[in-house]
Amino acid sequence: MAIPTERKTPMQRFRVPVLLIGTVVLLIAARGLDALVSGVPVLRFSLGIGAAAGAIFAYTWLSRRVENRVEVTELAAAGRWSGLGHGALIGAVAFLATMLLAVLFTDADVTSGSFGACLGVAGSMASVAVTEELLFRGVVHRILEERTGSIVAIAVSSLIFGLTHSVNSNATLWGTLAIAVEGGALLAIAYTATRSLWLPIGLHFAWNFTESGVFGTAVSGADGEPGLLRTVLSGPEVLTGGTFGPEASLFALLCCLVPAVWLLRSAKLVTPR
Repeated sequence: MAIPTERKTPMQRFRVPVLLIGTVVLLIAARGLDALVSGVPVLRFSLGIGAAAGAIFAYTWLSRRVENRVEVTELAAAGRWSGLGHGALIGAVAFLATMLLAVLFTDADVTSGSFGACLGVAGSMASVAVTEELLFRGVVHRILEERTGSIVAIAVSSLIFGLTHSVNSNATLWGTLAIAVEGGALLAIAYTATRSLWLPIGLHFAWNFTESGVFGTAVSGADGEPGLLRTVLSGPEVLTGGTFGPEASLFALLCCLVPAVWLLRSAKLVTPR
């Protein structure tokens, strides 16, 4: 006698496009809200934090509904704060090391910014970190890994992550490749090592916030805005990153490679089915 199999609902059968579209909508909505209040730091901070929290709620609801999951383990409450904290520490230290090397080996012009600008950037980067991690690690990487294994998932999701930054106003080919390697791969490995989105969210936020909210440099080819400081690097583009920002420098690649290797050592890689 044949054993009846559980029928999938239409949403379950089309879970990949539904999840992709859903998380892309969350990302676009967060960017739109940020643009609307970009000139009001307190409102920008509040809306950014609210958008980040709302995106997490929406992703959890969508995952349960579309994938019929009781627990969305990648956003489990257990380990939330430790994951965010450890990720923030890694991200902040990695970018501080990048800037220290840049200041030592290039010409750096540093002027003062404002606390208000820094506060606004914090909210903006919180929504960016959350929505991008939900899309690229929560959906793209996680589902790719189920089908192709960890190595292919890390490589493909990192490349897609880099390519999406090619539309930024000051994007370059080298910058796009650099962000794929140092950002995409590091964040994908952080997820692979923990099976949780909290570590990559904390890492992503702290890197971007330190880069823009503290030092006021360009982020991933987007126009820079002042934070606590306004920093302009002059010298060879291979060391400064040029118009793309410090992420396109060899220093950033080096400083992201170290935590990536460290995290990869503890990662349990999944092999293809």
